[in-house]
Amino acid sequence: MLLRLPYLALSTAFSLIRLLPMSDREKDLEILALRHQLAVLQRQVEKPQLTWPERVLLAALLHRLPRVRLRELQLIVSPDTVLRWHRDLLRRGHAKASRPKRPGRPRTVRSVRELVLRLARENSSWGYRRIHGELAALGIKVAASTVWSILKEHGIPPAPEREHTTWAAFLRSQADAILAADFFETKTLTGAVLTVLAVIEHSTRRVRILGVTTQPTAAWVTQVARNLAMDIQDSGAKITYLIRDRDVCYPVGFDAVLVGEGIEILRTGVRMPRMNAIMERWIRSCRAELLDRTLIWNQAHLLHALREYEEHHNEHRPHRTLAGAAPLRPLPEPITEPGRLVHLNVSRRDRLGGILHEYQNAA
Repeated sequence: MLLRLPYLALSTAFSLIRLLPMSDREKDLEILALRHQLAVLQRQVEKPQLTWPERVLLAALLHRLPRVRLRELQLIVSPDTVLRWHRDLLRRGHAKASRPKRPGRPRTVRSVRELVLRLARENSSWGYRRIHGELAALGIKVAASTVWSILKEHGIPPAPEREHTTWAAFLRSQADAILAADFFETKTLTGAVLTVLAVIEHSTRRVRILGVTTQPTAAWVTQVARNLAMDIQDSGAKITYLIRDRDVCYPVGFDAVLVGEGIEILRTGVRMPRMNAIMERWIRSCRAELLDRTLIWNQAHLLHALREYEEHHNEHRPHRTLAGAAPLRPLPEPITEPGRLVHLNVSRRDRLGGILHEYQNAA
């Protein structure tokens, strides 16, 4: 809307330039033709609707004409309406010029506002009084009502309503101590169904293929849990929570083994896969990048392919959460020498017969 008025003014100026070389006779004929068209349109349109920029331009073009001359013109609005528009335009200009530049108290410094919001985000149990006291301890002098206004302006509810921890906030705050597990199935060329159990660490995105079986019995799953507990101890990872769904394949022994190691079991809601979204997303990647592109012969073949994909995922595949790094491989130092960028020498390594490709700078 603000750009509409300059556009109308510029187009009117070009129209005026176009009229300069025209003779008076040509202008009179054009005026008569336009008046005739206007009369036809007025019979068809009951009440034309003009936007604010169109009103401003029309009032500016006609404000120097006397009232008697305005009444003789065939306008789409009455002359009194045009004069009222012009009076409103002048009144707005006078009101804007007489308005004080800084009404009321000055706005709080931006850095203080950001600090207030930071304290509210990092301390869900703090109300505006507690935040105000913390600011006073830091030597920042603001009113308690100012802190309250900042929180209200940004839609932050009072402290009692912020004490409830959401699932997403829990995952972010406890990512270093969370492990997620899930079963998924695939078929061989003979139609046999194989079940795979895998886990993933939320913080590092490291994946562990725990095993493949044709029948996930309670004894097999429990033994897998023991192997997982020993693997966690050997790697030195401090796992506190394990997220899993309510699959009947998890026996009581699976939970008992992990609880004995100090790991709390968190079960997702019924038909709520997003509560275990990181694990579900990895399964999708495994299917799209490996299983959907491989003909599985038997259980041994599937286990070999999954081991290769596990190593590829942990040591080479970049992850957006890790800023492009792999779970077990940090990013190298960026290339800053112009000569090396001009003459790149990148080699490729194939896995599983070329299904997976890995690239690295050649020595």
